[in-house]
Amino acid sequence: MCREVLTALAAVSCRLSLTKRTRRRTPKDAPRENSVLSDQTIVLIAVGFYLILMIALGFYAARKATNSTEFMIAGRNLGLPIASATLFATWFGAGTIMGAAGAAYGGGFLAVIADPFGAVLCLFLIGFILARMVRRLKLVTVTEFLEQKYDRTAGMLGAIGLVLAYVGWTAAQFVAFGFILNTFTGVDIETGIYVGAAIVLIYTTSGGMWAVALTDFVQMIIIIAGLAVLFPLALADVGGWDAFTAALPEHSFRMIPLETTVESWIPYIRDWLVIGVGSMAAQDTLQRSFASKNENVAQNSAYIASFGYLTIGMIPVLLGMIGYVSMPGLEDPESVIPRLAIEHLPPVLMAIFIAALLAAIMSSSDSALLATSSIVTGSIVPAILPSYSEKQRLKVARWSIPITGALALVVGLELQVVYELVLNALGVILAVIVVPTILAIWWPRANRAGALAAMITGYVVWIGLPFLVEDSSSDFIAFVAGLVVMLVVTPLTQKIDPPKPVRNVDGEIEPLTDRLGVLGFGKNK
Repeated sequence: MCREVLTALAAVSCRLSLTKRTRRRTPKDAPRENSVLSDQTIVLIAVGFYLILMIALGFYAARKATNSTEFMIAGRNLGLPIASATLFATWFGAGTIMGAAGAAYGGGFLAVIADPFGAVLCLFLIGFILARMVRRLKLVTVTEFLEQKYDRTAGMLGAIGLVLAYVGWTAAQFVAFGFILNTFTGVDIETGIYVGAAIVLIYTTSGGMWAVALTDFVQMIIIIAGLAVLFPLALADVGGWDAFTAALPEHSFRMIPLETTVESWIPYIRDWLVIGVGSMAAQDTLQRSFASKNENVAQNSAYIASFGYLTIGMIPVLLGMIGYVSMPGLEDPESVIPRLAIEHLPPVLMAIFIAALLAAIMSSSDSALLATSSIVTGSIVPAILPSYSEKQRLKVARWSIPITGALALVVGLELQVVYELVLNALGVILAVIVVPTILAIWWPRANRAGALAAMITGYVVWIGLPFLVEDSSSDFIAFVAGLVVMLVVTPLTQKIDPPKPVRNVDGEIEPLTDRLGVLGFGKNK
């Protein structure tokens, strides 16, 4: 299948190039023939400058990443602007820019429930029920919390699931990077994947969270600028908003299934939950709460990122739907935004937009790599080497990034698709990790026996169900099964396995109070 996908993507790129060349060979356009090289040069120079800037920021940030805490969570010193920007940019990646636009092409809002709508829900819920508490605990990783609340086995089960998720997530970003370079510059797709991986690995390995936060801030600005340039031009091309909406299929803006059958509603609910609830326990997301200056910053940055995602995240969706009107019959809908850019933007604006696309991709891939590095450093290596020095921790944190990147590179080269790869990668977090994580904070009776039973059940169902039932939404079924198992096993095992209190990293018991991120913003700690 991967060869077929590669062939399709390559064919799309060739057709784009041929269409452009054919259009410029007409007698009317003949005098502009010399401008083709100039146009390509402008784009290449802009892309090259942008990539060099990202590397430079990474090396600049390396000066602050002098220990593992600074490297992984920026010394818990992120203020509200940077924390909000990096949280937004972490989510706004290839899954939205390329994947959601492609899904919305012909599928409308119902095809993008998971992203961006589920992502908006997730960010809001993190600010409302998780951010204050997880920041108060002074954590570095989600798996560290599972380990303290339950035991090392729970932490390791969580670590395995998160690493699997982030390898797939990073692979999707690398694929999108290669596809964009191929579409706009003619670089071979696989070469583009290698280039994208190399750039992200260099600056993330250099500066850790400081590098990720600084580059994300710059990337967020470029993302907004690029989309703001393309959207009005594409909308005007189809006759404005009224003409655009009139040309769409009847139910394009519908948000609930047309049919009231189980077969319609289970995938629909799954789409809301796989990111909307599942990613509440994602390391890359909560890592921004861990890195925030205080609880208010952790809480409010999630709200700001949620609002930003609801507004900015809708632009790729609408562009995908505009592409359905102006470019019907695309063989590969995920190419819709690059095609719109080629159709509407002059060279300088094209350069800005390419930088925006690359910014979105890099901001997600660097976060996933850093999240994996933190899990390996904080949970997996300590299980093998119970005591290792701070100097060794920093080395492990740095070296685990290129190792993870290499694994993601292999996956990306084999499975060259974006949206489904993103959703399937995140499914394991919903299936295995989110139930014991959230209940640990909101259910005082949560204990080790219930958590382990839920996590093992989640893995078994998530892995095994697809062999029995094709297209079974196994991550959603695994989530439900794990939740039921934990709710049943926990009360039955209270006497033989009494629950542990929630403790911070200093071993102090944290009372389960002031957990909600209410307006008025609570006490700051």
